[in-house]
Amino acid sequence: MSVYLPPSFAARDGESVARLIEEYPFATLITAGGDEPHLSHLPLLHRPDSPPHGSLIGHMARANPHWQCFADGPTLAVFQGPHAYVSPSWYVDPAAMVPTWNYVVAHVRGSIVPLSDRAETLDILGQMTARFESGRPRPWRLQLEGVRLEAMVGAIVAFRMIIERVDAKFKLSQNRSVEDRERVIAALLEEGSTEATATAEWMIRHARQG
Repeated sequence: MSVYLPPSFAARDGESVARLIEEYPFATLITAGGDEPHLSHLPLLHRPDSPPHGSLIGHMARANPHWQCFADGPTLAVFQGPHAYVSPSWYVDPAAMVPTWNYVVAHVRGSIVPLSDRAETLDILGQMTARFESGRPRPWRLQLEGVRLEAMVGAIVAFRMIIERVDAKFKLSQNRSVEDRERVIAALLEEGSTEATATAEWMIRHARQG
């Protein structure tokens, strides 16, 4: 499992990759095992607990057969950041250009260990809940107890993915001239959509450094 990664689009800034995973935690998890790859969509959190790249934590339904294939082969977590169409009309010389797409993506590869320990499972649930609830005016908290809590814990499989490799691709017009990049940024901001604006902001932060 590899990604086409021209040098001009390769992101080697660890802080920027961590920011991508933090801001866009909903990932596509792919395990190449059995007759065909298993694929699940779920949120994952990055933890800097296993040098050099850290780990990802998450959980899925026990009824999902995907977790039973974790030992069959490597697993890839794909984090898709902002993306937007880029029109040739935005360049200095549009007649010589073709349409393209700017985007930010990280491919995180590693091995996954399902967690059977109840305390570890509850800890991961707590970390996931805190990540997505802590900034709310009235944060929800897990209040199940007894049989209902045990049923919920038994219905999921928590896991930790030890990261072995990260390939991040920030395709943000780094291969264009400074003037073309500035024109693309201005056009995306003018479009005003959430994705276009977010893509422009990532270009401001990264492509202007190219």
